[in-house]
Amino acid sequence: MELSGFAAVPGKLQASAYARGMGKALLIVDIQNDFTEGGALGVNGGDRVAEEVTRYVDTHADEYDAIIASRDWHDADSDNGGHFSQDPDFVDTWPVHCVADTEGAAYDPLLSVDAITDHVRKGQGTPDYSAFQGTTEAGEHLGDLLTRLTIAEVDVVGIATDHCVRATVLDALKGGWSVHVLQDLIAGVGPDSSTVALSEMDAAGATIA
Repeated sequence: MELSGFAAVPGKLQASAYARGMGKALLIVDIQNDFTEGGALGVNGGDRVAEEVTRYVDTHADEYDAIIASRDWHDADSDNGGHFSQDPDFVDTWPVHCVADTEGAAYDPLLSVDAITDHVRKGQGTPDYSAFQGTTEAGEHLGDLLTRLTIAEVDVVGIATDHCVRATVLDALKGGWSVHVLQDLIAGVGPDSSTVALSEMDAAGATIA
């Protein structure tokens, strides 16, 4: 699976424009314990993002037709398609993290989930990065969900800028959605790689707000 998220994605990623209306969704990417401070792959600024996203939702929820949150949700009894490694390179392979139904896979407690309308899980046995590779608890792919809700525009926040946020944004653009990345509500693994990722998202057509 390519980190860019440009590999084949299940579901109707290329949904026809006529199937969409003027709906707007907030997509919260992977604000989980294992990706915030103290977690298996903790990102500096992760807790801050959790708090700031909560504040943002408190004051902006009525601007969205859906608020969707994704989570890594890896299998406990496998290497998840080579994603887990005892000797990770931190590029294509990683330490064990976000195992389903563990504390590491739970949302960061600083993130309020009260306003979330749909939960997406990804990486169940596979090395997924993009939220578009995941499904809801009902088994619906994110692209199908956005199409059914007639969503045309997506605001993206979360963790990590240079990995799962990047992959999710690129897949959303590939599918034809209008994408805004809310720069104050994301956190990346490294400053340089995050700058490169933001430039790539901008070049692909995202608005970096």
